[in-house]
Amino acid sequence: MRKTLIITGIIAGVIIIAMLVFNKLVSKKDTDSNYIEAKRGLFEIAVNNSGELESEKSIDIKGPEIRQFGEQGRGGPGMGGGHFRIMSFKISDIVPEGTLVKEGDYIAQLDKTEYDNTLKTAVENLNTLRSNLEMAILDTAVSLTNLRDAIKNQAITVEEAEITLAQSKFEPPATIRQAELNLNKQQRAFEQRKKGYALRKAKALADISQKKRLLNDGVDLVNNLQDFLAKFTIKAPSQGMVIYKKEFNGSKRKTGSTVNPFDRIVATLPDLTSMISKTYVSEIEVNKVKTGQKVTITIDALPGKSWTGAVYSVANIGEQLGNSDAKMFEVLIRIDNVNPELRPAMTTYNKILLESYEDVIYIPTECVHAGTDGIPFVYKKNKTRQIVVLGEMNDKNIIIKQGLEPGTPVYLIAPDEPEKFKLVGKDLVAGVK
Repeated sequence: MRKTLIITGIIAGVIIIAMLVFNKLVSKKDTDSNYIEAKRGLFEIAVNNSGELESEKSIDIKGPEIRQFGEQGRGGPGMGGGHFRIMSFKISDIVPEGTLVKEGDYIAQLDKTEYDNTLKTAVENLNTLRSNLEMAILDTAVSLTNLRDAIKNQAITVEEAEITLAQSKFEPPATIRQAELNLNKQQRAFEQRKKGYALRKAKALADISQKKRLLNDGVDLVNNLQDFLAKFTIKAPSQGMVIYKKEFNGSKRKTGSTVNPFDRIVATLPDLTSMISKTYVSEIEVNKVKTGQKVTITIDALPGKSWTGAVYSVANIGEQLGNSDAKMFEVLIRIDNVNPELRPAMTTYNKILLESYEDVIYIPTECVHAGTDGIPFVYKKNKTRQIVVLGEMNDKNIIIKQGLEPGTPVYLIAPDEPEKFKLVGKDLVAGVK
């Protein structure tokens, strides 16, 4: 029993000692976390914004071009004078975004139901035009044959009248005169029939020529429509990676999307050897951003890696983006040393370097305080309030021109009972003002 009590006492003592040590360590850790040391080194001022990768150049993959087939006023029945109503295209199928294709590979299929109906009407109209031409040729052949027969018969009638006149020379003058009048009458009739034949022939040939032109237009329309509809199966104009076309609202054109006939782009083939990061900078910061400034780019999808680049375009006019109340300005960054890992639409984090200072002393901005007189100071670990001369600042730190040495521990937040800290560095006030 006594032995058991001794062992229990030893264990309890060990636990108490361990707790005391732990509390001391935690207390020391909590105390240490209240301070940070002033650092010396490179100090950078930058604008940081997220963005998106895009190719600087790309080839557009387009739907078929709407053309006006035929000639105005000559399209025939139901064809609107050779034209047809312009309609939007609907994408009935498209390869997955990111597909690598070679020139001539299948990309997408557009729904051609509406234009199939247009082709059907054009074919029906073509058959009507062909029938009209055949009937015109047949009617012309029959009518001109009848006119030629009538001319031949009239020539015979004139010859008979001439014979009658010749035989009447021994007849009374009245009979001779009657024969002469009959001959003149038949000769005039003969000339009229010849003129009528020439006019009828010219009119028939003109009518046939018109119908031939209409038929040729109909043939061209059908051929062009068939060629047009063949382009509803879209092929790759070059090798590359298929990227869906973005609409103005940020959505992408995909299966089921409608393609405006005046904006026929279905997808793009980006040039992956030349990439840019597109980001937006607020109106407050845009005046700080200039072309040529260096940029460090990281990619969310490729952790641990970074790329360099430079600003090459800053928009002059701001935009109202959906996720911001402030006007945002588009900034384009050209990326150096592009490699195959980079893909369009990847999210980027862009650090645009505005200024860089070598070998300066800096501390976190929250370490700096100011009294009612506006003079800045820091709380040092040695229980003093040190007046400091400030320099430039970035989003986290601020340069200390005078008042601190590197390695000096300062409070991150105001300490308890700050009135007990002695104010030092009054000789720096002039530099502050």
